[in-house]
Amino acid sequence: MGEFNFIFLLNGGEFGMNEKLLSLLLIIGAITKRAQFPFSAWLPAAIAAPTPVSALVHSSTLVTAGVYLLIRFSFFLESNILNVLLVRSILTMFMAGLVASFEFDIKKIIALSTLRQLGVIIFSISLGLFKIAFFHLIIHALFKSLLFLCAGSLIHRHEGSQDIRYFGGIVVDSPIISVMINLANLSLCGVPFISGFYSKDMVVEFAVQGSWNLFMIIILYLRLGLTVFYSLRLSFFSFINFSNGGCVRSVGDKDILLSQPIFCLGLFSLFSGPSLMNFLFIPSLVFLRG
Repeated sequence: MGEFNFIFLLNGGEFGMNEKLLSLLLIIGAITKRAQFPFSAWLPAAIAAPTPVSALVHSSTLVTAGVYLLIRFSFFLESNILNVLLVRSILTMFMAGLVASFEFDIKKIIALSTLRQLGVIIFSISLGLFKIAFFHLIIHALFKSLLFLCAGSLIHRHEGSQDIRYFGGIVVDSPIISVMINLANLSLCGVPFISGFYSKDMVVEFAVQGSWNLFMIIILYLRLGLTVFYSLRLSFFSFINFSNGGCVRSVGDKDILLSQPIFCLGLFSLFSGPSLMNFLFIPSLVFLRG
């Protein structure tokens, strides 16, 4: 188009015959960057990176670029393109929740949870809820970073083991980590009055107001149930179950350099929902769909 300015494209740019092609290429780039079905295999595989890198990549930087691009170019996404995103996101959410329910590697569980949350954000965009998608993007970055830091702490204190079947009984030895990772799980499940509730509840409310068939409604609520299931499963194996690990382990909350950022992220995961919602939506509630 000979112009790099979004304002030019929004107010005066003419795409002509290239509009559909540009939309298609944008969607292809977004669903591969955001690991949507059927391009979902690379995201759980990338979890083999070191845990701090995983926390950065899977929560706030790499995989969020695609959805940010979709939000910025939302003004010329056609309804047919949004329907493609809708189907892809629902399949991604269902697949990720189902696989996470049978996984024992804690980092892969969190990676599949990231994949599912990407599906929620793309699902919001497919409904035209661009501001809500951006809102959930920020909230998700907070509690997913908290999950990864807590997981890295547990892995380090169990001599590099990532199997949740060896993590039992941690609530006695490491109460701060236990509280924070369960707080992140509750935010992930959308428990009322925690940050994740404010974004996910709006997505579900607008979704059920649409004219869907019975199959889509069943899949929608089934994917919500799968999130609660694998989150409770992670909490059970890690904290409620008896310890099944070896005798060589170092579990505790004495590392201040790690406990401080975990505590700060825990506060954000607990209280950021209402403040961010007021900042983003209260001045323009009537533009939630814009």
